[in-house]
Order: sequence, then C-alpha cells, then structure tokens
Amino acid sequence: MTTLDINHGGDAKANRPYHQTYTQASHFRSKDEEFDAVKIGMWLFLATEVLLFAGLFVGYAIFRMMHPEAFANGSHYLDWKWGCLNTIVLLFSSWTIATAIGNAQRNEQKALRRNLLITIACALLFVGIKLTFEYMPKWSGWFLSIDPALSHYESSKTALGGMLHFVEGYGGKRPGSLFDYPFAENPYEPMWWSIYYCATGIHATHVLIGVGLISWLYLRARKLHFGPGHYNAVEIVGLYWHIVDLIWIFLFPLLYLIH
Repeated sequence: MTTLDINHGGDAKANRPYHQTYTQASHFRSKDEEFDAVKIGMWLFLATEVLLFAGLFVGYAIFRMMHPEAFANGSHYLDWKWGCLNTIVLLFSSWTIATAIGNAQRNEQKALRRNLLITIACALLFVGIKLTFEYMPKWSGWFLSIDPALSHYESSKTALGGMLHFVEGYGGKRPGSLFDYPFAENPYEPMWWSIYYCATGIHATHVLIGVGLISWLYLRARKLHFGPGHYNAVEIVGLYWHIVDLIWIFLFPLLYLIH
C-alpha cells in the first residue's frame, strides 16, 4: 500500500508572494500592532534627527546675529538658482516616495518599482548638483564646462579634455582654518562657510543614506516583498525621506536667500 503525502495548503502558500504570506513577529499579537510599533519607533528616531539639526539652526541664529555682514557676504556667493532646483528635485522625490507607498498598498508592483527608482535618481541628482556646481568651484576654483556661472569668469587652465576649467582666485571658500579666499571682505566669513558646509554636508549624508535605504526597498520590491498585506518598510523609509526633504526646506532660505 502506497501513502501519498499531499499538502495543498503548503504548496499554495509557497507559490504566493511574500507580502501575502507575511506574518508579524512572534512578540506582536497582530500585524496592525507591529505596524504601529515600528511607526512609533521611527517617529522617535526622527525626533532625534530634529534635535540634531536644531543644534545647527541655533548655532546659525547665534552667529548670524553676531556677524550679519559675514553671513550676507558668504551667502552672496551661493547661487539661489541651484538651491531652488535642488528644492524642486527633493519635493518631487517626496511625491514619488509617497506615491510608491500607495502603489504598495494597491499592489501596483511595476509602479512601485518605477517610483522607487525615480526617487533614487532624484536623490543622486541632488547630491550631484551640490558637489559639482556648488562644492567643487567654491572649494577648489574648478568649474565644469557646462556650468552657466563659468561664462562670467575667464579660466586660466583646463583639465580632462576641457571638461574642467580653473578660475584663478575663485576657490578657497573653505571652512575654518582651511579658508584662503583672497577677496574676503569680513574676517568672520570662514565661520559662515563652516556653518554652510556642516549643515549641507550633514544633510547630503542623510540623502545618501536615503539612497541606500530606497535601493534596499527596490531590491525587495523586485522579489514582491511589498503589497497590501505588508508594506511597513516602504512607509517607514518614506517617513525618513520626508524629514530629509523638510530639513532642506529650512536650509534653502536660511543659506541661499538671506542676502
């Protein structure tokens, strides 16, 4: 006599995507309870992020009150158009990550992956603009050949087959003791550049962390890990990304528009 061990339920479960078979961790009574717990945890973490940047904002306020001319002079060298473009890029990325959360809730897998990729692209574009059109010229005096600001200056030498142009006397706008810009009008301008690089550098680091997190979401989304039955990670990373965007909304006017 032959005995057949048939487990139709197990086979059916194995063939379903992860978000349909997901069950909460053993120390939670339900998936809703787990979702509420991880969301509260993320909000607590974001509160510490607010405390971090609050310290920078307080330092900014104190030093600007003490040395308003230095801050006005330093801000004069920032191009508000690049800051505005980066603001638009981040606001659009907030929309795409929010849309991705809705895609997961509605089981729209292709749209979910597409919006995650667009968010990653926006984040990388933000960092690229910051590094190539703002940090590099001010720090070293080297401009990309496609930089519109280059038309206002005469370059003294080129590199990388003409892709980079060096403007004598433009660089040196560095923080603290590294500052050696020859045309500074106020002795406290190095303090301004210290605040600028510290605030925007920490923010850019958060953007890159966000790129890593959203890339992780994308890799999991390709395996159908997210859907109506389980989208905790998408929403939690979305919360993180929104706070990154919100911080920039404060940094943009404080740094670029004070003059």
